[in-house]
Amino acid sequence: MASNQRDTPGGPGEEKGWVARWAEREMSLGTSARRMLLLLGLGLLLGGVGGVAAFVVVRLVGLLSNLALLHRVGFGLPDLRHYHPSPWLIPIALAGGLVVAGLALWSPVIKGHGIPESIEAILLRQSRVRPRTALAKPLSAAVAMGTGGPFGAEGPIIVTGSAIGSLLGQLLPVSPAERRILLACGAAAGMAGVFDTPVAAVVLAFELLLFERSLRALLPLAAAAAVASALHEVLISAHPLFPLARDLAVPARQLPFFAVLGLVAGLLAVVLNKGLVAAEAGFRRLPVPEWVHPVLGALGYALVGLAVPGSLSVGYWAITDAVNDRFALGVAAVLLVGKTVSWWLGLGSNTSGGTLAPMFLMGATMGELVGSGFARLVPSWHLAPGAFALVGMGVTFGVGARALLTGVVFAAEVTGGFHLLLPLLLATAFAEVVAEALLDERIMTEKLARRGLRVVFDAQSPLVAAERAEDETVQAPTLRLWPRRGPAA
Repeated sequence: MASNQRDTPGGPGEEKGWVARWAEREMSLGTSARRMLLLLGLGLLLGGVGGVAAFVVVRLVGLLSNLALLHRVGFGLPDLRHYHPSPWLIPIALAGGLVVAGLALWSPVIKGHGIPESIEAILLRQSRVRPRTALAKPLSAAVAMGTGGPFGAEGPIIVTGSAIGSLLGQLLPVSPAERRILLACGAAAGMAGVFDTPVAAVVLAFELLLFERSLRALLPLAAAAAVASALHEVLISAHPLFPLARDLAVPARQLPFFAVLGLVAGLLAVVLNKGLVAAEAGFRRLPVPEWVHPVLGALGYALVGLAVPGSLSVGYWAITDAVNDRFALGVAAVLLVGKTVSWWLGLGSNTSGGTLAPMFLMGATMGELVGSGFARLVPSWHLAPGAFALVGMGVTFGVGARALLTGVVFAAEVTGGFHLLLPLLLATAFAEVVAEALLDERIMTEKLARRGLRVVFDAQSPLVAAERAEDETVQAPTLRLWPRRGPAA
């Protein structure tokens, strides 16, 4: 006769309670439910820390920008629509470049936009980032942007957040895979905290940082991004960063125009990538010490800024104007060229700054130019140049960084233009075909390839896998690493 045992832990022979059984149950890639709860809690913590860090970085950039460029005290990012710089801009930018050079001697990892360094830490150092990075990167980037650097805050805050996540993973007894997840959570929290784009932040982590697709990564990432975005709405703004003044609906019959825009955006992404590589190579050939490069880069973008003031600093106001079709064609063209050249000179000098906002601005002005051309060519179709600008900015960044879905979702979230997802996806597909044909590496991996490390993000899982209790055959997607081809740069 079967015994009627209670389903609670107790004396010998009794079964474990359902809570204990649930806690030990495997949920994802060998991770138990108890461990998943721990990762989820750490994701919530990193979301809070990342959201506050994003607020501090944005306010620091605003303070330095107001002091250096407008000679006033203020913490909001300044609107430079009517800014006419004096020649004093040159010594201000040079001073900023000198400060960045000094910080780079103390913490070399701050050079550039930072995401390649985060990828390298994941691949080669088990996601370990040095503590000083969390301080040096945001400070150096704030100085560069505050003194006129044509960059964005996203790269620095992503690096800062990833450094915080990595440090937490170094303090706690976690595995290298869990430390990688914490690093990605910090990065996603930083991005969501600056831009209020929680979904794009999660997608970016999966496209560039995680090298796995699993529940154990998704849950803490979602928690971190959600908390950071909520803090953005409380501490910074409850409105989209680049709000649309009107509905930019795109009827289905207009979609072929966006396919053409995708081809142009793909070409622009190729030009931006190759131009940046050429600029970096040019600086490396200069007969001066490497620490001087950020100073020379600052001189370059300051000179461009005297001629094209709209190219200076983060340029969020200019992105808003472009997606709302407020630029005349000549002004948009000049701003596109000026921002491109200043960005090449600045980032090519290995100073500290982000890539997303500059690429958004260059893509938006290009899209506005293309959309205005189509609108004049076929006026009866009632095309909206602002819609082309919005699609152009998302596609140019997504394809240029090979973070395709990030570009699509980011453009929709940061403007509120979710009704433009169809043209965004279509244009991205056409743009990627162009980029794949003409580029070997993208901005996020070119530096790593030059150091002998080629990253392949494509992976495939078995469609059908049998699993036995003693021999688990389900495996995560693998990452192939090419052998080093030369000394590290």
